[in-house]
Amino acid sequence: MQMDVSDLRKGQKVVIDGDPWVVAEYQFVKPGKGQALYKCKMKNMVSGALVDRTYRSGEKFEKADLEESRMQYLYTDGDFHFMNNESYEQLALSAEQVGDAVNYLYENLDVDMLFFNGQPIGLTLPNFVELQIEKSDPGIKGDTASNTTKPATVSTGYVLQVPLFINEGEWIKIDTRNGAYVERVKR
Repeated sequence: MQMDVSDLRKGQKVVIDGDPWVVAEYQFVKPGKGQALYKCKMKNMVSGALVDRTYRSGEKFEKADLEESRMQYLYTDGDFHFMNNESYEQLALSAEQVGDAVNYLYENLDVDMLFFNGQPIGLTLPNFVELQIEKSDPGIKGDTASNTTKPATVSTGYVLQVPLFINEGEWIKIDTRNGAYVERVKR
């Protein structure tokens, strides 16, 4: 489906040179004389590259054919295996495709997977996950005058900073957007 450059908006997804791109920033510029310009900051949805592009009025784009599916993480054997919650079809992604999400993946976690022309290009984790502390040094008594933290390793192998009162075996909530400790969770 073709669309005109004047239809571009922030968040719009288009195909450029065979890759899906999303409009990160958009600005319409009308100089005193001459043709109107559309200045866009575009982000490649596969590689993550950010580029500045300027388009003239009248240019055409192909709308990106993107689909999103709810998938469940199953296991890893070098590749990361996911199952579609509706069709039960299984799919394997490489470590490069999973990226930093590997820090928060645990069995049976539901994620949203984005597909471009039937191929997976990214996955979106829930904003918060609950993981168990596997390894953490004991807190030092009396060291509570300020917000002091200590490193802790969770069940996925991810290391983050937690408050001193958190101990091994406890469950914590982690914000997947920034990798930070949120709160202790009772299980």
